[in-house]
Amino acid sequence: MRITAAFFLLICSLSLAAGVARADIKTVKPGIEVLLEKQSGLIVGKRVGLVTNRTGVDHRLCPTIDLVAGTPGVKLVALYGPEHGIRGGVQGTVADSVDEKTGVPVHSLYGATRRPTREMLKGVEVLLFDLQDIGSRSYTYISTLRYCLEEAARNNIKLVVLDRPNPMNGLVVDGPVLDPKFESFIGAGPIAYVHGMTMGEIARFFNEEWGLKADLEVVPMEGWRREMSWRDTGLVWVPTSPHIPEPDTPWFYATTGIFGELPLVSVGVGYPLPFKLIGAPWLDGEKAAALLNAKNLPAVFFQPFSFKPYYLYYKENECSGFRIVITDEKIYRPVTTGFQIMTMLLKTYPEQCNFSLPAITRERLRMFDNANGTDTVRLMLEQGRPAEKIVESWGPGLQDFLKKRSKYLLY
Repeated sequence: MRITAAFFLLICSLSLAAGVARADIKTVKPGIEVLLEKQSGLIVGKRVGLVTNRTGVDHRLCPTIDLVAGTPGVKLVALYGPEHGIRGGVQGTVADSVDEKTGVPVHSLYGATRRPTREMLKGVEVLLFDLQDIGSRSYTYISTLRYCLEEAARNNIKLVVLDRPNPMNGLVVDGPVLDPKFESFIGAGPIAYVHGMTMGEIARFFNEEWGLKADLEVVPMEGWRREMSWRDTGLVWVPTSPHIPEPDTPWFYATTGIFGELPLVSVGVGYPLPFKLIGAPWLDGEKAAALLNAKNLPAVFFQPFSFKPYYLYYKENECSGFRIVITDEKIYRPVTTGFQIMTMLLKTYPEQCNFSLPAITRERLRMFDNANGTDTVRLMLEQGRPAEKIVESWGPGLQDFLKKRSKYLLY
């Protein structure tokens, strides 16, 4: 059953009155609010397609889908579901469907195709893009953005990106820059693993650096500054996927997510602290934590921590390990720290933790390389090179990226 536009707005107003969101301390105004308050001419009188999911909300937690559908003069004709679906935390492929609240058809961008086809875009005059990213290159929403840019350009459709905060901040840049030979759905293009950009800035970067020539417009946020982490925004965090439940999880995803591609240790996925832990039945958590703490790495402490995963690696097995505690987000370097952890594990536990184990299949190695955006890191790890040398190896590429990146920053 379709619900009227007036009812959408009433529900959002009731949510605000009930204190579901914290409008009284709102600091940052996301792109969807700026669009409706100041730039609605971009969509009024238009047939609109919308790429979004449950992270597309205003400060009252009212979904962008409902806000656009409820805007007078706007015809919402199509929805596009990225990984994890339009309104919920879908695991696995996303199916085509019809949105129950609006009656609008939903086209999957995480199924038979991962880019909007000409048929999916038929009749669309403006394609809106409103997804909350987490600041790491391997998160697939960036790839979805790239594909939408390419298809919008190919089909002469205006693409409007509704900007949102980078939850880590807009300053930290860390990790290797992707080698084009390793482009994949978890590596959309030649940016650093932790890129320090918003989705709007990434869209500008891709569009110009690759000469896509899409008719791109970014609706910027109001009130966001580059030094802000999520807690500074005054916005309510909506989990971007099942394993990114909290606003600080992106820092830990950037630390352990890459070597979570290898079935060597648990990184806490399958336990209530995803990406915040390292552990295995064969690991001595006290010893490992002591070895890492002795390195005096910037802004991080390692606490011995035992846990039993409920699913995935080492399911229902007691794991000894450690918890990663970030003490200062302004100076913490997540990817650099991650490879300090990995080199320690490879050196301390060579029999249980190496790239020659039967579980490390060719496909796993390919995924690890794709996540890194290069095979240089893996080859150096296999050679027993120290973490400091691995970090040095990506330095020149990182400096070149920073120069290019500076042209596309909006804040």
